[in-house]
Amino acid sequence: MLETSHETPIAAPFHWRCRTTWRTAAYNTMWCLIGCSIGDMGTILFFQLSGIAWPVLAIMSLAIMNGLITSIMLETVILSRQMALKAAFQTAIGMSLISMIAMEAAMNLVDYWVTGGAKLTLTVLPLMSLAGFLTPLPYNYWRLKKYGKACH
Repeated sequence: MLETSHETPIAAPFHWRCRTTWRTAAYNTMWCLIGCSIGDMGTILFFQLSGIAWPVLAIMSLAIMNGLITSIMLETVILSRQMALKAAFQTAIGMSLISMIAMEAAMNLVDYWVTGGAKLTLTVLPLMSLAGFLTPLPYNYWRLKKYGKACH
């Protein structure tokens, strides 16, 4: 923030050109993607290998919930090296759910469009990961640049 003498602080203008912020947002998004992918893809793989006959929507809904949970767990572990466990968990819970839900939705929509849903193949895995990374990245940049808040 830029400040003038006695007046109200004036916010610096927002822009999308800061390489440092893009780098930080990409790094944070990568960690979120890893956490979300473990729960999401692990759930889909479990149902794919076990042959349990659940509706695709139910499997994908469970995969999204598990992805959110594993992302929060991974972030808690990472943050616990920097702060107390309780504070790490509270910080992880306070992450941007908008970012995580967008990531999960993008990954599962790609899976649905490519395979018909709830199927992992060597073709869909990189596409899911790419969609899961790129979808929340602009939001993560914006949040970091505008508010100085990382979502992870």
